[in-house]
Amino acid sequence: MKDILLFFSFFLALFPSFGQEIPTTFKEKAERLVQMRPKTYLTLDTELKSEKRDTTLLRYFANLCEKENYLEGQAYALDQIGTKYRNISQYKKAVDLHQQALELSEKINNTELKVLSLNMLGVVYRRTDAIKTALDYNQKALELAEEVENPSHHIKRSINVSLNSIGNLYQALEQYDLAIVQFKRALKFETELDNKLGLAINHQNIGDCLEKKGDLEGALENYRKSLAYNEEINSDFGRVICKNSLAQIYLKQDMPYAALVLLEPLHEQSKSIGDFFITASIYINTGWAHTKLGNFDKAGKFIMDGLEMSKNRNMPSNILYGYQKLSDYEKERGNYKEAYEYYKKADEYENEITSATNVRYMNDIIVRYEADKKNNQISVLAKENEIVRLRLRKNQTTLLVSALIVGLISSILYILYRQYQSNNEKRVLSLEQNMLRSQMNPHFLFNSLNSIKLYIINNEQKNAVHYLNKFSKLIRKILEASSLKEISLAEELETVELYMNIENIRFSNEIDFKISVDDDINIDNIKVPSLALQPFLENSLWHGLSPKEGKKIIQLNIKKKKQGFISIEIIDNGVGRGAAQTNKENRVLKRKSVGIRITKERFANFSKDYQNNFVVDIVDLFDDKGNPKGTKVILDVPTV
Repeated sequence: MKDILLFFSFFLALFPSFGQEIPTTFKEKAERLVQMRPKTYLTLDTELKSEKRDTTLLRYFANLCEKENYLEGQAYALDQIGTKYRNISQYKKAVDLHQQALELSEKINNTELKVLSLNMLGVVYRRTDAIKTALDYNQKALELAEEVENPSHHIKRSINVSLNSIGNLYQALEQYDLAIVQFKRALKFETELDNKLGLAINHQNIGDCLEKKGDLEGALENYRKSLAYNEEINSDFGRVICKNSLAQIYLKQDMPYAALVLLEPLHEQSKSIGDFFITASIYINTGWAHTKLGNFDKAGKFIMDGLEMSKNRNMPSNILYGYQKLSDYEKERGNYKEAYEYYKKADEYENEITSATNVRYMNDIIVRYEADKKNNQISVLAKENEIVRLRLRKNQTTLLVSALIVGLISSILYILYRQYQSNNEKRVLSLEQNMLRSQMNPHFLFNSLNSIKLYIINNEQKNAVHYLNKFSKLIRKILEASSLKEISLAEELETVELYMNIENIRFSNEIDFKISVDDDINIDNIKVPSLALQPFLENSLWHGLSPKEGKKIIQLNIKKKKQGFISIEIIDNGVGRGAAQTNKENRVLKRKSVGIRITKERFANFSKDYQNNFVVDIVDLFDDKGNPKGTKVILDVPTV
């Protein structure tokens, strides 16, 4: 009977308007909002603040919005209902509601509501330990929010939610230092917004990370700060979480009585809130406290009750926690066999959880790029084999024609042979150019992937995502150009600018890179081999500017030199070729640079289709005192 009454009271807390008619005042408010059709989250949240926890009223509002085709209001209501279901551990229903809200937000292209739905989906999946999926949603929300030029208050809050969620994902991966960095960033922004709820959440999260690292005093300090903010905003949910965390610290400090003083009042409070994730943790901690006090009957019941709650609602981390505490409980009772069995279950469950974490997500990125690199190498080998096959065929034909050049038909056979030979030479030349371009791509990707590796090593999440976006655009341009013998100079300059943007990130944005094109040059009509300028820029970066102190400049000038030519100048203010050569000889590891040599060969083959030849000249620059002040590369490219 007691359980039935408890369920009924919980049901009424979730659906306070159940069994009652919708109040006339709310109907009028809902109809007024549908007529006004506000577009911003702030307006909707302000109007519906007092009703946002009542799912019955929100359902009514959502249905009315759907009927009147007011998609902003419908998306807002569905997200709020989904949040309510999430807080009572109804994760499947929560995901469905947030997904519906996201589809509506995308349909009307409302950034505020899209970011809200993405963040809420990330939170739900994090609760079920679906780390990869959660990270995808929160990163997408963060990228979308940070693209807004003049962010609203809600967008700023959403950025903090994303940072907090990403921090929680690092926390789930046991990368506590990285998680604390994210929480402290969010803490700074929440302070600027004077959002006490956000301050409470982030102090709670920092406390949890410090607890996992073994810094119990630091954890206590942050939990108490979080509790103070929750008291200030009168949040029952926040108070329950903070007191459970404080009790957990007391248990680790071997103070079970102090822990029970906090835990026992939380049993009914947590049930009334309806979040069984925290209720299960409270029950297991209560069992842990009674284990320390030797109250084994109570201890076993509380731990088993918490474990059953976790199993029934698919909460993996709490199931693991329950098995661990059951093992400790049986050990304290002297039942070492049972303790070992529970220990094995906990170990098996921990391995199962670990296998589904985000490690696979990062490995997917590495495997994807390794596969691309291998495919490129296979393509190069295939082209080389084709060249050998054609040359063999040409030799066989030569022998055959030589044997048949007799008598009156010798001249005719010779003409036919020359035509056949000419066609083969053109095919060989085309394949050689393709091969050279394929060799450039792995060389170029090698340098770019080093940049990505640098950010992964430094664990700079935002920069890594930003870098990967630029890198994907560059890969797309390379793939588009790979099937073409030549591209326009305009496309080449776009690719070069993207390359320099990527490389400049690795140089901490110290490179001042500018492109100058004479007004009388139409770069759309001028053709060059793809990725022809990149090796010269790379040479300036890594041999000229890398060892240089102070301001670093690269200027790329496109000029009209004379009839049938344009001149491309690449000027840097680096250390000069002499110093660069000395630095190269002093290196322990020397890498053979083939990029410029290959580019010259490509330009030479390219210019065979034009009346004029390609010319390259490298000039050392000196100041008035004769000191090196950089290098100028001059490329004279034929246009006719």
